[in-house]
Amino acid sequence: MDKLLIEGGTPLSGEISISGAKNAALPILTASLLTDEPLVVGNVPHLRDVTTMLNLLTQMGVGVSVDERMGVELTSKRISEPVAPYELVKTMRASVLVLGPLTARCGEARVSLPGGCAIGLRPVDQHIKGLQAMGAELSIEHGYISVRARRLKGARICLDLVTVTGTEILMMAATLADGTTVIENAAREPEVSDLANCLNAMGANVRGAGTDVITVEGVNRLHGARYPVMPDRIETGTFLAAAAATGGDITLRGARPEILDSVIEKLREAGARIETGPDWIKLTTNGALNAVSVRTSPYPAFPTDMQAQFMALNSIARGTAIVTETIFENRFMHVQELKRLGADIEVEGNTAVVKGVSHLDGATVMATDLRASASLVLAGLIARGSTVVERVYHLDRGYERIEEKLSRLGGRIRRIS
Repeated sequence: MDKLLIEGGTPLSGEISISGAKNAALPILTASLLTDEPLVVGNVPHLRDVTTMLNLLTQMGVGVSVDERMGVELTSKRISEPVAPYELVKTMRASVLVLGPLTARCGEARVSLPGGCAIGLRPVDQHIKGLQAMGAELSIEHGYISVRARRLKGARICLDLVTVTGTEILMMAATLADGTTVIENAAREPEVSDLANCLNAMGANVRGAGTDVITVEGVNRLHGARYPVMPDRIETGTFLAAAAATGGDITLRGARPEILDSVIEKLREAGARIETGPDWIKLTTNGALNAVSVRTSPYPAFPTDMQAQFMALNSIARGTAIVTETIFENRFMHVQELKRLGADIEVEGNTAVVKGVSHLDGATVMATDLRASASLVLAGLIARGSTVVERVYHLDRGYERIEEKLSRLGGRIRRIS
């Protein structure tokens, strides 16, 4: 099993390019199920989760070809097996995204229930409720959701909770429904808007993505298209936080600063200087950082996927920070590992109190989930001496060649088996 060996204490400096967003690429890849014509997706990140999704689509009968630049062409002429088996869904919960397009295109789908998740509950009841409102018949047997619908009907759907995956599933299902579907209390994340833009490029009629009310006028069929995946805002934020915490000076190319306002504002509050352009962000630091309190909430507020990285940053900042997690009930598992490095953190319920210390010391730590992995890498870059991060397969799910990019910025990090 791979590990990362990090020699800390070196400020990050230089320039790198941001990869395509995992959380945009996965639903866009599943959108290929909605048409029998080729969908060519560019800027797809080379990640474990992307490979899992492509394997799932191939198993369903989708023709998949990948070029040397990670451009992916998907052709769903005939979907032979509208099933997402437990063996794949258990390794990546996003596999449930196929539920919407399969129901819309094939009139049936059989998708394994995702099961447990390390960071907390991620129920699928909102997805089921929405499909039922559109006329689908659903049953849950032997751990699988089975859906049937001759043709989905447009409906008004008010989600009880803001859910990104649920919004995306219902939006895709509605593109081929008969009539108009209105999704209220929809997720506003940029990745939802990216999926909507791709669907519209395929001939769909989706309006309001990026707001809490999305309207979809159903069409009879969708056609092929070419579409590039948006840059990854969480990868962007992670590198910015790493540069700030190490006292660095970096420029990120291919980024979209306008979708990262809450993170950039917190970094400025911590004392970093940030300049932005249409597709770049430059961060410089001057001296020690100030502690910054954060509270996670759905977009456009501070993202839960950046909470762990800011906890690592706060661990060596001046003062005390309060970190409040409102999205997932079990997303503080990185705290014990950060404490192994010398961080002063106390947790009570969904709140962590982080008191900045003068330095962290390297140690062996274990990753528990994707963003926790990133926080441990960041902490290792800060710490004195050597840090070994174990179970980095979590990291490979969401960061493309992170050790290569950090090395280009001067970080002393390498992968070992």
